Amino acid sequence: MDLPKALLPLLLAPLAMFGQYKADPAGPPPKELAANIAPVLQANGFKISNNGAPYCEIWFRLTQPSGPNSPEQNVTLPAVPFGALLGVIRFDGKGSDRRGQPIQAGLYTLRYGIMPMNGDHQGAAPQRDFLLMTPAGDDKDPNSTPNFDALVSLSKKASGTPHPAVLSFWKADSDAPGFSQQGDDWVLQTKLGDTPIAVILIGTASS
Repeated sequence: MDLPKALLPLLLAPLAMFGQYKADPAGPPPKELAANIAPVLQANGFKISNNGAPYCEIWFRLTQPSGPNSPEQNVTLPAVPFGALLGVIRFDGKGSDRRGQPIQAGLYTLRYGIMPMNGDHQGAAPQRDFLLMTPAGDDKDPNSTPNFDALVSLSKKASGTPHPAVLSFWKADSDAPGFSQQGDDWVLQTKLGDTPIAVILIGTASS
């Protein structure tokens, strides 16, 4: 049976949405990073494109920072110190965070945070691990571990709103790397040192 031509765009649209994002090697970390941050990052990151147009690049640390296990509940990386530097992300144009907040083009560090247990974050993610973005120009010490208030204050500079700029992040169940659509989200899976991790690079929390 021949379909009316008017229906073809509607039928093809889901396929176009499914295949619009792609991951490729990004090369070495950006030269504009602080001199002591670039050496702790992976030599080759990931470049995410949207229908061929650059969206973002991301680099994680070579090794996972570790410390005493956190007593916090519902976290997947309890040995990672709060506030630890875990990576760097660069948006080539306007991006967005897990809350749907717009993020201006630029370079940001990624530090480990734990979502507070309060009603404001109910249903935001199944786990409490998150990455908080901070402007790279204000973040020059790879060994610092800012506390909750300091990290949130830094991250508000990235979002330009009263809420920090965040990416949902967790320890992955599998060590198979890849970049794929999972529901409405696009998830990058890679390793932080020897630990398999996953991060939602494109997607918005349901609440």
